[in-house]
Amino acid sequence: MPSLRTVAVGTVVALGAVATGLVLVDRGGVPSILDTSGCTAEVDGHTVEVDLEQAENAALITAISMERGMPARAASIALATAYQESKLYNIDYGDRDSVGLFQQRPSQGWGTVEQLTDPVYATNAFFDALQQVEGYDSMEITVAAQEVQRSAYPDAYADHEKDGRVLASALTGNSPGALWCDVPGDAEQVDAQIDETGLVPRATAVRRDLEARFGQLSLGGFEPGGVSSGHMEGSAHYEGRAVDVFFRPVNAENKKRGWAMASYLVANADRLHIRTIIFDDRIWRAGSWAGDGWRDYRVPSSSGGDRAILEHRDHVHVDVFE
Repeated sequence: MPSLRTVAVGTVVALGAVATGLVLVDRGGVPSILDTSGCTAEVDGHTVEVDLEQAENAALITAISMERGMPARAASIALATAYQESKLYNIDYGDRDSVGLFQQRPSQGWGTVEQLTDPVYATNAFFDALQQVEGYDSMEITVAAQEVQRSAYPDAYADHEKDGRVLASALTGNSPGALWCDVPGDAEQVDAQIDETGLVPRATAVRRDLEARFGQLSLGGFEPGGVSSGHMEGSAHYEGRAVDVFFRPVNAENKKRGWAMASYLVANADRLHIRTIIFDDRIWRAGSWAGDGWRDYRVPSSSGGDRAILEHRDHVHVDVFE
């Protein structure tokens, strides 16, 4: 996880008795009152807006549920629970000895403080307990959440059911292109020497992150020594800045899996220094229009070959900043 970031909601700025509600997100630098970074998920007319840290945690929770082979309902339950317990922040405090995304208590046998403030451990602990609840996938979300958490306020989970379902639908790929993030269109330049696999360090970080979250993948677009052909002119692949993740054959299930990965990547674009994501003839790019969502991808007219490949219908393309 990235370093802890300070989030101040509803900040009151007193200047000549004028108060203004703001959301400030400190992502390692000096927070700006004009910072508009954040993510939006929209499904069936319901919109959920979260900041970048919340989006990263929501994407992590959902990816772990998928890697474990659990249904989308499990992600909905977990997200609604974390929303209620911590507002999707990995906090090191809470009621009595509660800590972490799910406010789990060491004194109740969930694990140590160090373990429970590790979002991967805490999420797996939640899903371990959820899988012990018979019929959880057909229960009301608030009932399933209470079976795991044993909260003193069991009805509170219902307040976040709809938000949890929207985030889960977008992040599991059941609602294609339903999550997008507004992140800066630049990043500090770093050493861009390719490694033994043919990738620059940032692209390697993306590859390793995806493998950690989704398990074994079908990867391409890079090779030892770098690639010099097979991609469009000016492609980031030639600089070792891009990775392709294949979902073949092109069918409904692989489309859903591809959108789950594309949504995970956009939720983590700021943390992983991602510049561009392309899938299923749609494109998202960091920068001035990132907050407007996914756009139609236009294949250059001079391109020839398999349309499924050119339109990125069989693979997710992701590239990073230099």
